[in-house]
Amino acid sequence: MTDAIDARLNELGLSLPDAPAPAANYVPYVRSGDMLFVSGQISMKDGAFVTGKVGTDLSVEEGAAAAQLCALSLLAQVRAACGGDLGKLKRVVKLTGFVNSAGDFTDQPKVINGASDVLVDILGDVGRHSRSAVSAAALPFNVAVEIEGIFEVE
Repeated sequence: MTDAIDARLNELGLSLPDAPAPAANYVPYVRSGDMLFVSGQISMKDGAFVTGKVGTDLSVEEGAAAAQLCALSLLAQVRAACGGDLGKLKRVVKLTGFVNSAGDFTDQPKVINGASDVLVDILGDVGRHSRSAVSAAALPFNVAVEIEGIFEVE
């Protein structure tokens, strides 16, 4: 499946970043049996944070693009946890998405769709997952989006 995932990424014009290192005293992922819990991945593009409040500084579309970047970082962490073999990914189980958003902003689900949609685009049914999309008054480094994930792996 790794070759199929790489081919699909190429078709979509996407690539996975290197798995980001943790920014504090935690690990990027924990494996328990066949479940992999990936710490929150923040919106980064070309080594820089994607920052601002969605609904004030950023549009829903810009927020969704930031969420897509988080999803790619999640997959990079899964790849690292599986020794470089994304073929060991059996299922995206759950995402929890946090959107740095203005107090009256209510389109968090549309923002986190950026992550959900790209995972399904890349992985097909393996990428379908349960999900939460919530507002946050602030996120680390003023990033626009942070997403954590639970994955089933071989």
